[in-house]
Amino acid sequence: MNEERVTFLSGSLCLEGYYAPAASGRGVVVAHPHPLMGGSLDNPVVETIVTAFSRHGYASLRFNFRGVGRSEGRYDDGRGEQEDLRAAVDFLADQGVGEILPAGYSFGAWVIVQLLGREPSGGGAVLVSPPIDKMDFDFSGLDGRIGLIVTGDRDPYCDVRRLREMAGRIQAPVKCLAGTDHFYFGSEEALSDALTEFLTVR
Repeated sequence: MNEERVTFLSGSLCLEGYYAPAASGRGVVVAHPHPLMGGSLDNPVVETIVTAFSRHGYASLRFNFRGVGRSEGRYDDGRGEQEDLRAAVDFLADQGVGEILPAGYSFGAWVIVQLLGREPSGGGAVLVSPPIDKMDFDFSGLDGRIGLIVTGDRDPYCDVRRLREMAGRIQAPVKCLAGTDHFYFGSEEALSDALTEFLTVR
């Protein structure tokens, strides 16, 4: 995987990211954890997601939301961050990528769900450890549009039973990793394996 630093506009704000091209015509945009809790494109889980997709021939873009790293602006309570995600998807499309999946970890997963709720198209999104016990997740109207949800059985921010109930209403598969908390310390390989299984059958 050969990433290059790129910049792109979200409205009037210049955001930074790392882009790795691929010839397959498929790509992934990866959204990072909460900006106010140290989340950034350099998060190890974000890097694990990017690597797993890259191994399956996907172009990738991981980026910093507004106010993080060298991205301009400031945290906008999820509203502007949805625009940032849309701008990241548009950037990848401008590179000639035809099939684009959004993948988000924690807060990034929430931003994806919010954006999908506004837009009628798109599907196959990957959510990693959506913090449903801390943030308001509304899966209504997303039937068939979430390709995979991964979480750990020791995640204090995501009740697995409740998550399975929510996901079941929209036919979204849930992969629960044993012995894994919200931060995937020591479970990076298990996460990579779960993503690999998902990508192998796509």
